[in-house]
Amino acid sequence: MINERVEKAINEQINWELYSGYFYLSMSTYFETIGLPGCANWMRVQAKEEQFHAMKFFDYIIERGGKVTLKAIDAPPSVWESPLDVFEKTYEHEQKVTSLINDLVDLALTEKDHASYNMLQWFVDEQVEEEATASDIVGKLKLIGNGTSALFMLDQEFSKKVFTPPVKE
Repeated sequence: MINERVEKAINEQINWELYSGYFYLSMSTYFETIGLPGCANWMRVQAKEEQFHAMKFFDYIIERGGKVTLKAIDAPPSVWESPLDVFEKTYEHEQKVTSLINDLVDLALTEKDHASYNMLQWFVDEQVEEEATASDIVGKLKLIGNGTSALFMLDQEFSKKVFTPPVKE
């Protein structure tokens, strides 16, 4: 049986992961409207990843005999200044998610919920990758500056991104 406080906190995280999916879909819309379909694809894939994360938490609560409690999802921002602005906000968002995951890890340790602590390690590793990726893209966009040719090359690269659910370990 899952610890009650941990269950409540994971339910909050499910909401945050679903919000993250909306957040990235909003960004995808922005990229579609400015003619960067590869960047739009990148954000759609990110949205799918966030939905996968939400379901991973969802399934974990069920598996541990808990109850999933879904809440309303806030609307994400819908106005962005530039591709750089979008990816800077992406990086900030991933840093926030890392903080939330770390808080869950701390809670699992405090509550001596070792199974939840173990499950959360996957998310700790995932967040290292997510932050590194977003930071790398921000760096590339800063180097590009106003260079539209390089931006279009990056857009082409992003069109190749696909979502492949991780194999259960």
